[in-house]
Amino acid sequence: MEIRRAATVAELVAAQGLFDGPVHAEWAERFLAEPGHHLLLAYVDGEPAGMVSGVETTHPDKGTEMFLYELGVDEAHRRRGIGRALVEALADLARSRGCYGMWVAVDADNEAARATYRSAGRDAEEPVAVQVWDFGA
Repeated sequence: MEIRRAATVAELVAAQGLFDGPVHAEWAERFLAEPGHHLLLAYVDGEPAGMVSGVETTHPDKGTEMFLYELGVDEAHRRRGIGRALVEALADLARSRGCYGMWVAVDADNEAARATYRSAGRDAEEPVAVQVWDFGA
């Protein structure tokens, strides 16, 4: 397995099966152009097998932290440590960029994700309620 940072829209399009929906070139370009946006791809035998995205957020009284936005592993490659390796790689990137920490919101019933984050060394698990505003497409 090899993990590397996505740098082109073509890489994201080639890996779009790892995302919740199709990759839109305009959105991918915008994502890649932001210096605080990160997307790491895991490859097995030269094919995309997993991805993790993170966004740096800076607050005036807290500094900069990494928000783990999304993690996805192709079904054929699950339970092989790819998710853990991607989370660890994002954490390493966050540390190298001076982030004081990293966080992710997870549905309480998503045991697979929770197990992945536990195996990647998350510090604590706390109940959280996520509030959502839907502004439409």
